[in-house]
Amino acid sequence: MIKNDYIPFSSKILEVIKHTEIEFTFRMEYTADAKPGQFFEVSMPKYGEAPISISGIGENFVDLTIRKVGKVTDEVFEHYTGESLFLRGPYGNGFDVLDYESKEVIVVAGGTGLSPVRGVVEYFYNNPDKCESMTLISGFKSPDDILFSADLEKWKENMEVILTVDSAEEGSRYKTGLVTTYIPKLQIKDKNNVAVVVVGPPAMMRFSVKAFLDLGIAEENIWISQERKMCCGLGKCGHCKIGDVYVCLDGPVFNYVKGKELID
Repeated sequence: MIKNDYIPFSSKILEVIKHTEIEFTFRMEYTADAKPGQFFEVSMPKYGEAPISISGIGENFVDLTIRKVGKVTDEVFEHYTGESLFLRGPYGNGFDVLDYESKEVIVVAGGTGLSPVRGVVEYFYNNPDKCESMTLISGFKSPDDILFSADLEKWKENMEVILTVDSAEEGSRYKTGLVTTYIPKLQIKDKNNVAVVVVGPPAMMRFSVKAFLDLGIAEENIWISQERKMCCGLGKCGHCKIGDVYVCLDGPVFNYVKGKELID
């Protein structure tokens, strides 16, 4: 039977997990293959659709962490456990954890950029023997904006977790400062055996990558995601086209050797 990629399928909401006032994770019933860094189109009849990155993969489910920011996502937030949403996908080129095995893995995530890399972090948390070491630097605007708080605490068991906020009240238990503040302080054993993943707002990615290049990390050892450019998922609308590249088809995950050419 020929599959029509334009037709969404119905997926049951297994659980709704609140992170902040405007960011929730919808755990959706799903049994096929998916990769961290890929995305689904969440469709709402009469309202439209929105591309949402996969924030978790489990047995018979995927997690979609959604921010309430517009017409489609406003309507999504009216749906609860036991109801259904329409999905298309998964689409795009995700993170291949095999590229990072046996290396010093460093993930830098800004804000909601933690969502698409959560699967990578979770993989090495569950399989610490498959990497030389694992470090996560995760930055948010404020303590109220932190996502996956329980995961961040859990991950500390098997890796170094640097959680920072742009600003906090005096006496707060959180580190403060941009994620780039902590990159030069990393203790890297072998610069030739490092895998770096950087995801977040464009300015944050640009300065984070520069900080790693300044440390002597080769471009081919760095991966980024251009997920904010995605739209239709099928390379038809042209919204994500940069030169001859369609981000939704060729990305959103790119090795920096290619990603640096994609001027946003």
